[in-house]
Amino acid sequence: MQTYLVGGAVRDKLLGLPIKDRDWVVVGATPEQMQALGFRPVGKDFPVFLHPETQEEYALARTERKQGRGYKGFALCADPSVTLEEDLERRDLTINALAEDEAGRIIDPYGGQADLEQRLLKPVSAAFGEDPLRVLRTARFAARFADLGFQVAEQTRHLMQKLVMAGEMAFLTPERVWLEMQKALYTPQPGVFFAVLEQAGALEALWPEFAGFWRVHPELPERLQQAAHKGLQPAELLAVMLVDVPEKDLQAFLAQLKLPKSVVQQVESLHGAKEHSGLQADDPQAVLALLEKLDAWRRPELAINTLKLLEFLGLTQQQGLLQTLLESCRNLKAADLVAQGLKGPQVGEALREKRLQLLEKELAQHHQAH
Repeated sequence: MQTYLVGGAVRDKLLGLPIKDRDWVVVGATPEQMQALGFRPVGKDFPVFLHPETQEEYALARTERKQGRGYKGFALCADPSVTLEEDLERRDLTINALAEDEAGRIIDPYGGQADLEQRLLKPVSAAFGEDPLRVLRTARFAARFADLGFQVAEQTRHLMQKLVMAGEMAFLTPERVWLEMQKALYTPQPGVFFAVLEQAGALEALWPEFAGFWRVHPELPERLQQAAHKGLQPAELLAVMLVDVPEKDLQAFLAQLKLPKSVVQQVESLHGAKEHSGLQADDPQAVLALLEKLDAWRRPELAINTLKLLEFLGLTQQQGLLQTLLESCRNLKAADLVAQGLKGPQVGEALREKRLQLLEKELAQHHQAH
């Protein structure tokens, strides 16, 4: 029984990057032996165990054989006879098919170190072309390591295109697609993710409406990079990317992705407010209509975030003033009106009138001061 550090931890160590997660492969062991040593089984599809102290993942060495469509269409074999080299061979890219033994020696049967030096994303074997998830993963790694000069090798691109042409992208679940996209949106150059997918034909296969939009908006990669450098979160980056997509195409894109509700709310909030007259902050009625459209009373954090994104996009120069006005309006409480004897619709009408009066007063003071 031998244990090896594998994959991303070895790759990032060789690149001099911080190591976030450490994954281990165990060769020559059975599930029973692992449990006898105190490891807790967690894998549903193959034998993965949590270390009793570190809680890091230890997987038994395994092989995979394609037997169906999609990224789940594989027969797995995990037994003590599977070698480290066989386990590494099933991985996607050579830079992820590296291992380190307990003495710190690097095991590199597929040339991963050379590809790290040459800054190439190359497939371990032709088996790359059996798993559509690898199209997304390669695009994500291209985005993550773009600042280091990494490029997708021609043979990798060819295998990605073959997967797309074979119709394999249709077998990816929307949830898994979003998971990979979300990781890509955390990278320094998220635009590279979409550019690589577009070059492979995967953007067209996954989201045809968005693919057409992407092709005629060459400014998007730069916009995404600037947003990433400002530390915007994935939901905000997605909203910034999709702000100019036509409404019909936007809804198709959101439906195909099956995004978390909070992400959809951010995208739709920014998209709906982008051309609102209240963004000029000069007319009280328009400002009130804008705050209502932003659902600022029920979702103040979302509204404030949307104002921040509108300023980032250059669609308003009044973010600070609008946020101050929003917070002033939120200090008006319906309970005070109820205490005065108002009931039902009267409360909402009176509260709206008080907000409008407050906006008129504060905007007049602001214009006088400026």
